[in-house]
Amino acid sequence: MTTTTTPAGVTPKTAAPVPAVRAKERRARRSTPLTIAMLAALAYFLLPLCWLLIASTKSTQDLFTSFGLWFSDAPQLLANLRETFAQDDGVFLRWLLNTVVYAAVSAVGAALLAAAGGYGFAKFRFRGDRAAFNLVLGAVMVPTTALAIPTYLVFAQAGLVNTPWAVILPSLVNPFGLYLMRIYAEDAVPDSLLEAARLDGAGEARIFFRIALRLLAPGLVTVLLFTLVATWNNYFLPLIMLNDPDLYPVTVGLASWAARAQNGGAGASSDMLALVVTGSLISIVPLVVAFLMLQRYWQSGLASGGVKQ
Repeated sequence: MTTTTTPAGVTPKTAAPVPAVRAKERRARRSTPLTIAMLAALAYFLLPLCWLLIASTKSTQDLFTSFGLWFSDAPQLLANLRETFAQDDGVFLRWLLNTVVYAAVSAVGAALLAAAGGYGFAKFRFRGDRAAFNLVLGAVMVPTTALAIPTYLVFAQAGLVNTPWAVILPSLVNPFGLYLMRIYAEDAVPDSLLEAARLDGAGEARIFFRIALRLLAPGLVTVLLFTLVATWNNYFLPLIMLNDPDLYPVTVGLASWAARAQNGGAGASSDMLALVVTGSLISIVPLVVAFLMLQRYWQSGLASGGVKQ
């Protein structure tokens, strides 16, 4: 057994307890201005939701006569919900189902296309691949509203205006999703694994669907959620593509109700504005549920796709 000795006159150093060091580091990292900024950002995002929840319990008269961030003397959330789904022979439920179909089909299709394109750019080399990827990066900078009118003209020539495809097909193109999947696939899918699969006789399609797609799942969910939210909240594209109220998504449908409430059009009721607010509250519930169910996937997808090894 060996022992260590300390030279005379030298006091041995004792390591500080690890929990104490970590607590000191946490205290050193605290910043009052950053805390205030985070609280301000939290209030900025939560106050509109609080107002929407409270306003959906009020009548149209109470919306203008009571304090915006507190309930009225006679809350009527259940009555507003019943009237929202009963207005115009229950057309709001149809709008909600239309939105679910548009957003779900667009999100799944855009995520798969972005995964296939990103995987191809990351793992294959072909003539013009850099130019094609630079074109994708350039497309990220183009606002979608600038493409709405040209898209309408193309779809009008193809006879697809006023059909669900007029909303779904443009939503399948997601340049940012393709860029994100390319960055993610470079590290998430090892080249050695692909070579081993090829040596075992697997074809490229089988490798992509059986191996690569599973490794790309976090990034895939991230693109799916981004496209889901973008399509769900899309207003301008359905507005110019659709003229049949039965095909409207929630955004365009609620806007038509709001216009009728302000102009007093046919079928407008005294509580029409309250129904618009209640419908807006209902429309955000599916998005909240989707984020809560898939948040662990899209958070890891963002972290892995944003940090390159």
